[in-house]
Amino acid sequence: MTKTAQGGRLSLTCPDCGSDLVVDVATGEVLFHKKAKGPPAGGKDFDSLFADMDSQRSRAEEVFEREKAAQKDRARLLEERFEEAFRRASEEDDDGKPPPRPFDLD
Repeated sequence: MTKTAQGGRLSLTCPDCGSDLVVDVATGEVLFHKKAKGPPAGGKDFDSLFADMDSQRSRAEEVFEREKAAQKDRARLLEERFEEAFRRASEEDDDGKPPPRPFDLD
């Protein structure tokens, strides 16, 4: 842990996460916080990153195929709903009068 005091401020390095902190000595309040830089690519080597990319690609293809199948089924379901609504609308009594206008209700 690095400590440097200057003008009522204390600069620290967190021993746990390695971040830099500037703390007010009088109040104990953190004035500034800078996260420590992590290793590039999360500390993984190139081969493991490449393997992860392959697994992500296969997962994306699975999701795409699942959604593609759902869209095909969705068209059929929408068609059935439309036919049911059309059938119900044709069965209802219609006395030939237009529906009431909201302005006529006042």
